[in-house]
Amino acid sequence: MPVCPIDTGRYGSAEMRRLFEEEYRLQKMLDVEAALAEVLAELGEIPKEAASEIRRKAVVDLITPEKVKMREKKTRHDIMAMVEVLAEECGDHGKYVHWGATSYDIVDTAWGLIFKDAVAILEKRLIELRDLLCKLALENRKTIMVGRTHGQHATPITLGFKMAVYAAEAGRNLERLKEIKKRLILGKMSGAVGTMASQGENALEIERRVMHKLGLKPAEITTQIICRDRIAEFVCWAAITASSLDRISTEIRNLQRTEILELAEGFDVRGQVGSSTMPHKQNPIDCEKVSGLAKVMRGMVVPSLENVPLWHERDLTDSSSERFIIPISFIVLDEMLLTMNRVLSNIRVFPENMRRNLELSKGAILTEAVMMALAKKGMGRQRAHELLREVSIAAFREGTTIKDALLKRPEIRERLSEQEIEDLMRPENYLGKIDELMDRAINYAKSV
Repeated sequence: MPVCPIDTGRYGSAEMRRLFEEEYRLQKMLDVEAALAEVLAELGEIPKEAASEIRRKAVVDLITPEKVKMREKKTRHDIMAMVEVLAEECGDHGKYVHWGATSYDIVDTAWGLIFKDAVAILEKRLIELRDLLCKLALENRKTIMVGRTHGQHATPITLGFKMAVYAAEAGRNLERLKEIKKRLILGKMSGAVGTMASQGENALEIERRVMHKLGLKPAEITTQIICRDRIAEFVCWAAITASSLDRISTEIRNLQRTEILELAEGFDVRGQVGSSTMPHKQNPIDCEKVSGLAKVMRGMVVPSLENVPLWHERDLTDSSSERFIIPISFIVLDEMLLTMNRVLSNIRVFPENMRRNLELSKGAILTEAVMMALAKKGMGRQRAHELLREVSIAAFREGTTIKDALLKRPEIRERLSEQEIEDLMRPENYLGKIDELMDRAINYAKSV
């Protein structure tokens, strides 16, 4: 019976989950064993027939997870169990299995192969996210809405500007991933403590050829394992990326509030249900899922950092936690990216509600514009700020518009005409360099 929701198929794509199934991981470790045997045969270290037999038998159809787990009950060592089962299948040639290798030559190199495929999936999803955000930014370049700080109305922005901010962030996360790849997707064949002593004079050439055969780069230097700062860097990146997705989902959730309703997730009216008891509900369930899974992703950071300071040339405290950390980090982030891309592909925009909400403050969101106009006309910035603060408080208390409150103040009328005040009260006149900033952000995001 499945226990983890990943195992039930609830989270993660089939293509990502497949990479972390025990059969797939076992096959990758067998692939490393076979590649090692072939290289050793090429260099005359073991017989060619032995390498051919090891390659032929190094398949999960023969070396099944069940056989390995049964043997592990005796060995209490999962890699040695695999080696013994493979060696037995190879008969007389079995004595050449795992020649000169240590367990984590196999484990870490297999992880490198899995990381290569898994990172490619995440990169594809991130590119789609970036492109969706750029598209939404351009489509909504002129869609004016309230900018908010501290949950309060601030000054006007556009929905396009908001999406361009997210697009640039997606670009940075994509840029970071491309940097991390060269430090994460690696292998090793360096032996018990990393000195390559067991492989003799040909050790460096053996490692070079094995990695070339597998399509990996060798790590520059290792202990018994590839140093865990690399995995920790990836997990920290995954948590940052998850938090970026959480940022977008939290914004959509807030803007989908009934009393705001400027954005909303798509809702399939043909059959989707929002509540088991309230028929009217259309809840932001996908965005809530993204925010919930972001908590899980951030929780992976501490154990991944704890795995960096192992004892001496290694201990085993990283092994058990990585069985959770690595698959969960990839699969959960995959699910988050898939979900957010679906949300952005189907998002509903309500510009009429944005216009309504722009007017809720009765012009208060444009007091900065008036303040700067007065300052430029000789009033001075500090006096203008205090005056507009007084005007805002008076308008709020009296329930009048900012414009009417402004027209009552002689100090203001001396410097600004009614038409100038009217122009300053138009949100579209106070958008600054939004177009140029959006173009700069989108050009950066698309360049990554």
